Amino acid sequence: MSRPFHPSAVSAEEAAERLRGIALSCASVAMFTVLDTAAKYASLTLPTLEVVWLRYAFSVVFAVAILRPWLNLSEYLTQRPALQLLRAFLLLASTIFNFIAIRYLQLAETVSITFAAPLIVTALAGPLLGEWAGPRRWAAVVVGFVGVIVVVNPQPSEFHPAALFSIGAAFSYAGYALTTRMLSSTDSSAGMLMYASLFATIVLAPIVPAQGIVVPGWAPLAAMALAGLMGALGHWCLIRANRHAPAPVLAPFTYTQIIWMILAGYLVFGDVPEPSTLIGAAIVIASGLYVLYREHVHRDR
Repeated sequence: MSRPFHPSAVSAEEAAERLRGIALSCASVAMFTVLDTAAKYASLTLPTLEVVWLRYAFSVVFAVAILRPWLNLSEYLTQRPALQLLRAFLLLASTIFNFIAIRYLQLAETVSITFAAPLIVTALAGPLLGEWAGPRRWAAVVVGFVGVIVVVNPQPSEFHPAALFSIGAAFSYAGYALTTRMLSSTDSSAGMLMYASLFATIVLAPIVPAQGIVVPGWAPLAAMALAGLMGALGHWCLIRANRHAPAPVLAPFTYTQIIWMILAGYLVFGDVPEPSTLIGAAIVIASGLYVLYREHVHRDR
């Protein structure tokens, strides 16, 4: 049975390593906030699929510059190509759904709904990975989805259909997280980063012209270059964070993204979150933290 993170439970050197991991994890979610903000800004003038393609095309450029794959090509070979493609497809689907949602919803709304992804992972890990949740974790999952309903606010006068795309993004991202866990024992993190970006860029290349390309002005183009850079750096920081600290230590800090999303939404778009968004987000976050606690402190209960 693993122990919760506590300063007295680890050496000073290990505590310093974990702090580096936490700092990198917080930096990654801040970068992902910039990514979503830039994508929402570009979506004001560009079609969604073009925004998605630009996000991944720029990410490929920056990832190649950062990782320099030619220095160690063997690291980018995969032993499970079908699963690698499925993972890339799920991440692409999550991005498309999320970018459609942020076109119409506030950033705080979309991130609050997608915070349900760890709860979905908990629900699906039993049948897919044999990691069955106990009754208390299942109760937390149910409560978490109540929080999602509060955020979505399904009253006819308040409900926006774009919220369904955020829910789709959460499910797709949960599948992406599960396939990432399945690949982690055989494939490198750098390889998984490159495969996902290349897959999206190649798959969308013939589709985007078919729906009609809007030549971006310098501001939307700069925004998408920034989104690509933040995507590449954000995932790199996340990879490095997991080398410095275990996932249970890092996971709670993912929820700091709600702070950045609220600030970005207000400063860039003048959005003020509805009370239902804040209440629902609090419910989802509390449920997610409780699931983490039960999973890593009382794994067998």
